[in-house]
Amino acid sequence: MPTLTYLEQTCASGEGESVLDTLLRAGHDTPYSCRKGSCHVCAMRCVAGNVPAAAQSGIRDTLRAQGYFLACRCVPIGDMTLAPANGAELFGPATVRGREVLAPDICRLLLEPATPLYYHAGQFINVRRPDGLTRSYSLASHPRQHALLELHVQRRPGGAMSHWLFDGVAVGGTVEIGGPIGACHYSSGREDAPILMIGTGTGLAPLLGIARDALHSGHRGPIHLYHGSRTAHGLYDRDVLEALAKQHPEFRVTACVSGADVPAGFESGRADAIAFTRHDDLTGWRVYVCGAPPMVHAAKRRAFLHGANIGDIYADAFESRELRSTPR
Repeated sequence: MPTLTYLEQTCASGEGESVLDTLLRAGHDTPYSCRKGSCHVCAMRCVAGNVPAAAQSGIRDTLRAQGYFLACRCVPIGDMTLAPANGAELFGPATVRGREVLAPDICRLLLEPATPLYYHAGQFINVRRPDGLTRSYSLASHPRQHALLELHVQRRPGGAMSHWLFDGVAVGGTVEIGGPIGACHYSSGREDAPILMIGTGTGLAPLLGIARDALHSGHRGPIHLYHGSRTAHGLYDRDVLEALAKQHPEFRVTACVSGADVPAGFESGRADAIAFTRHDDLTGWRVYVCGAPPMVHAAKRRAFLHGANIGDIYADAFESRELRSTPR
């Protein structure tokens, strides 16, 4: 079995066991989050040995060259000597420049990174507070239209990070950010292809960023956005969406309420159900689905069954994760 050496301790990796699981089994307080290779919280460095290519998927070229890899996706193919990630390379400071309450439990957070962040609208970043707690948030801003990074934060019951971002860190205070990460974003080409977007809750954030990018890039095909929530107050930022729709007639927004009380101007039902009822042939379409995991996973399958090419379906499921991070 391959042997891992980490912080002067050596341990044997089990058959088919990831580096992350080996280190956790050996008692190391190794940071991790999604365990799926999405969040990059478990990134570390290999200083000796070979890293499987799959473990470096999504890692920036400059970091890949330095031996960075994702511990949750790395099943060792030989002995490895490991080192913790260099926080100065993975994270950098950002100043909180604004906070606006959009709904009773949702706020818009505006961040100014100390150094420019090169990203695609719709990707996400990791936000870390001083004690090391880390969470992932999608980018609603557009890199060529907005000087600040825009995040939509939902306050969750018992949510340590969300409560801190709402009440703990002051405007003018500092957080650390890492990224960008993710492949759920707009790509140029096929400007006439129709686009279907389905989001629940703060799944609107990446979809808003992607829509902004598509429209800024000259996308000509229709863009249909379905935003869903159990209650009407969860359908925030309607003024922003309506202004975008007024400026770009090809952009159309449908607000969907799945609960019992549906005010005038809202559609009754789940966003995904309404979307697939209205668009039953998705051949040649691009599809973006973001938000609650059950909806995202089901909608991906339905989009494929409705004719969308699997390579044209982009998804970002906001997993409810047990997030861990190591204090600095």
